[in-house]
Parts: sequence; structure tokens; C-alpha cells
Amino acid sequence: MNTQLRRVLGLVSGPGSNRLGLQAMRVAIAVIFLWIGALKFVPYEADSITPFVANSPVMAFFYAHPDQYAQHLTHEGELNLAARAWQAANHTYAFSRGLGTVELLIGLLVLVGLASRRLGLAGAVLAFLTPVVTLSFLVTTPEAWVGALGDAQHGFPYLSGAGRLVLKDVTLMAGAWLVLADSARAVLEREARTPGAPARLALAGSR
Repeated sequence: MNTQLRRVLGLVSGPGSNRLGLQAMRVAIAVIFLWIGALKFVPYEADSITPFVANSPVMAFFYAHPDQYAQHLTHEGELNLAARAWQAANHTYAFSRGLGTVELLIGLLVLVGLASRRLGLAGAVLAFLTPVVTLSFLVTTPEAWVGALGDAQHGFPYLSGAGRLVLKDVTLMAGAWLVLADSARAVLEREARTPGAPARLALAGSR
């Protein structure tokens, strides 16, 4: 291995590079939650998550008529006033705005983690738990798989566009775990540096 390559690999594998990667992961996760969270206030995005929510055993109750969603689906960019009126009556947009608010909060907490490890830790926990819920849609949402419309390839393991979108959250989960672990480490290190921390820890251990 030549000297230049060894030097480059040393820089990439060093602690500074690791820190840069973790900070970049924080920003990336924040961008995902902030951008997609903001889109939840737009009708087309709210419409697109309807199959996931309507088929979820823990979310369907947010909709007024989850069993009727398939009759009112629209394509992205399509304006169907009748379908949009049904979605409004179904509470689709109210739920989406609530979900968007939560996602914006998560994104902000993760981003604030650049300066505050405690708030960043809370954001990282939420960012890790969110994909756990999202990935469950692969089990509960029929639209996550290619439908039986005549082609030989349908059902499991043939992910539809919606399914492929959901599957990508495994990456988000892994990234959130790295940020969570880093935030937890930083919180513990700061606690250890706080005056009186050893005494408090010893007292806690004796209880």
C-alpha cells in the first residue's frame, strides 16, 4: 500500500472523520423529517399515505371510513375534487397535519442535537422508533406489494413503489441508532464531568 493511500485511509478512519459522519447523519435525518413533515400539510402527500394508515391496526381509527379508501385513491399530481372531498370527510388531512407536526418536531430535536445532546437524544429515540412503525406497513398494507394483475411476479417478495419507499426506512433506523448511541454517550460523559456527579452516582448505586 503506497504512502498517499495509507494517509487518505488514515484520515477517513480517524476520530475526526467519525465525528463528521455522525454530524452529517444528524443533519440528514433532520432534513428527511423536516421536509417530509412539511409535505404532510399538502393534500397530495396526505392522500398518498392513506393506504398505510387505513390498513394499520393501530392507526385506522384516526380515519372516519378507513374501509372505503381504495375507492378514492388518486395519483400524485391528479386533482379529483370528489376524491378530495371524501378525504376531507375521512379526516385524512387532519391526521396528516398532526403527523406532519410530529415529524417536524422530531426533525427539529435531531437538528438541535448538534448543540444540545439531551434534546438530541430525545430526537434520536423518536427518529429510531418512527421507522419501527413505518416498517410494520410491509405487513399490514396490501399496496406495499405488486398486485396480482396478470404478471407472474406479484405478492412477496415483489415490492411495489410504495413498498420500496417503506423498505428504505431500514437505513433511517440504522442511522438513527448511531445518532442515539452517540447522544447517549455524550450525555453520560457530560454527566461524569459535572461537579458532584461521582457522589450522586455512588449514592444512586447504594440504593
